[in-house]
Parts: sequence; structure tokens; C-alpha cells
Amino acid sequence: MEDQAAGQLAGKVAAVTGGTAGIGLGIARAYLQAGAKVMLMARNAAKAEAVLAELDAGERCGFCAGDVMQQADVEGFIDQTAARFGAVDILVNNAGGAGDLQPLVELSDQTFDDTMKWNVYSTFWSTRRALPGMLQKGWGRIINISSTEGKVGKPVFTAYSTAKHAVNGMTKALAQEVGPQGVTVNAICPGLIVTDIVKNNGPATAEAMGMTFDEMINMFAQESALKRPNTVEEVAALALLLASDAGAGITGAALSVDGGTAPY
Repeated sequence: MEDQAAGQLAGKVAAVTGGTAGIGLGIARAYLQAGAKVMLMARNAAKAEAVLAELDAGERCGFCAGDVMQQADVEGFIDQTAARFGAVDILVNNAGGAGDLQPLVELSDQTFDDTMKWNVYSTFWSTRRALPGMLQKGWGRIINISSTEGKVGKPVFTAYSTAKHAVNGMTKALAQEVGPQGVTVNAICPGLIVTDIVKNNGPATAEAMGMTFDEMINMFAQESALKRPNTVEEVAALALLLASDAGAGITGAALSVDGGTAPY
């Protein structure tokens, strides 16, 4: 991918939330290889230093510490990106997650609210902050990392599935709103990817589903046509396409990278 991508995003400024691990890091790496300047946001500043050293992109890559569940942090991230590199051209709303998984009758208001903040409000806050700069330039790419659970549902995933369906709805509506001004808006819906976060949080998720971690991984894999988990690189390849001029004709889509799990 590196040779094919070289120069595709030269001169572009990308902002990636949750950019120091998993899917976010994979997308950041692909964008840097394509020539973009990339700003990452995550909570762990110490980890970010190691990530920046690994990426070895010099002044083309920066980091802003913050929590996407805090509006001021999210808006500050967009502002700091613009101050360092210029107005954001490509916004990747990657940060999010399922949090506590419980049957709906056991869900507290706090858990539901937190799930919405983590996935929906964070996407709303960052998009609202970055969009004026895109509209002014007449060019922009907004890429929301959703989930297969944004298309289908599973027991105990009610709050998360609600949030990701909302992200997909926001994607479709905003695409219609800003398409005439040169901004595309898309969602990527990954299936299971065994990232470090999944390895760390997966046992608790599996327990909530009444199975072992290995049984859960196998269940998700068997639900797909490929019968295997997807990879970070497969998601990053689509994110690169959507960010590039080659993806200019794609907007308002919720595109699956789930091995054929979702029925649409």
C-alpha cells in the first residue's frame, strides 16, 4: 500500500481521534505514508511519545492529549491541529467503544449517556468544529469509524448499537447537507478486529455474552463470509481511499469492512 499511496494526500491535514492504537493508528500510518500531515488525539500522552517515535514522521505528525467525552478537549484538538498545520482537510472520528455491556433493563442512565458521549457526541463536536474550514476551502473529508453493530444488533450491545446507528444516521444526513460544497462524509463499519483494546477488554465483553473470550472471537469470525477477523490494514486501506481524490464520488455511505457479516 505504501508505494501506491505515496503522494496521494500530499499537502493535506488530517486529524485522527483515538490515533495512538488499533484502527486509529493504522489510519494515521497510512495517511503519513500518503504524504499528509497528521495530528493524533488520545488520552495517554506517555504512550503517544512512543507512537510518534515509531511513526518517525518528524514534524508531519503531532499529538494532542484529550478525552473525546469532554467537549472542550475535542474542540481544542481541532483548534490545535489548525494552529500547527492549518485547517483540517480530513477528519477521522475513530475514538469510541462499547463500554459496559448489559441487558437494557439493567442499563443505567449514566452508562447510556457515556456510550452516547463516547461515540456520538464526540463525532458531533469534532465535526462541527472542523467543518467550517472545509466549507471555506470547498474540500473536505469526514470519515466516521462506526461498526457492524451500526447495522445489526446483538444482545447486551443495545447502547453501543444505538450509538453506532446514530453515527451512521449523522453520516448520511450530513453528506446531503455539505455535498454541494465539496465535502464528503462516510462511515466505515468494521467487524471484529483483534486489536490490543479487544484483547484487554474482550474477556469482560465475552463474559457479558455468556462465553469465553476465544468462543466470542470464533463466534464473530464464523458470522462472516471470510470466517476470520478483519485487520487494521484492511480498514486503513478504505480510509485512505475515502480521503483521497479517488474517493471523491463516495459520500453518505456506511461501508462495511466486516468480511461479509452485515447483510447490507
